[in-house]
Amino acid sequence: MYSPIERPDGLAPDWTIPQDWAHYSAEDHAVWDLLFARQARQLPGRASKAWLAGLDTLRLSRPGIPDFAELSDRLMAATGWQVVAVPGLVPDDVFFDHLANRRFVAGNFIRRRDQLDYLQEPDVFHDVFGHVPMLADPVFADYMQAYGQGGLRSLQFGALHKLARLYWYTVEFGLVREDDDLRIYGSGIVSSHGESIFALDDASPNRIGFDLKRVMRTEYRIDDYQRSYFVIPDFETLLRATTETDFAPLYRELEALPDLAPDALVAGDEVVTRGTQARV
Repeated sequence: MYSPIERPDGLAPDWTIPQDWAHYSAEDHAVWDLLFARQARQLPGRASKAWLAGLDTLRLSRPGIPDFAELSDRLMAATGWQVVAVPGLVPDDVFFDHLANRRFVAGNFIRRRDQLDYLQEPDVFHDVFGHVPMLADPVFADYMQAYGQGGLRSLQFGALHKLARLYWYTVEFGLVREDDDLRIYGSGIVSSHGESIFALDDASPNRIGFDLKRVMRTEYRIDDYQRSYFVIPDFETLLRATTETDFAPLYRELEALPDLAPDALVAGDEVVTRGTQARV
């Protein structure tokens, strides 16, 4: 999620810029290929079927940073989405408006070779490799649009910090049940070499069945791997939870409830695995 920032010069009214694919250097493409290769080796059997299918649909296995125009053509044919370039973080209302209109904003820059394992601001690898394959899934594509529409409404209730947790624990760091096992679909995990192992294999985090209100009460950390992951049974359940909920009374209810720590377990949780919370 993005916070209000100062507007740079030279942007379109919707904060987009040309990707300018020709400006990428050979080193930029080499960094993409390195990141892609190590994640592609690691994710089969870990990533969700929907994410893996999206990777195939969008033909992201071609070497080098993808051209957003070509990528958008394939994505538009699949689910009516497109990818638009931005210089970095954008304001919340701009971000939500793009999602509500089936446009995914992606940074047009890529990390340096010495930043392979961590970058605070999302780059083109996180945004495209992590997010875009799921947008080729029709159900998840509808969820992302519904989230954008809900985000625009949330601004009038002063509830953005609550809704941001839903994005964090689903779009960025969500797990899904598949074939009686857990799989990754969150972009923050699939684009991370370390967390794509940690999220499924490590004993320290909680893994909790998804509940909308529970998720929106739960704080998160941005400086470490997650203390808890939320597990959806399928993407249809996630979409229904978003489209069939009246968020206005939910926001009022949440204001009267205390926030929960990232590592908390509470009565009523469906505990898939109870974490040791050994990490500090």
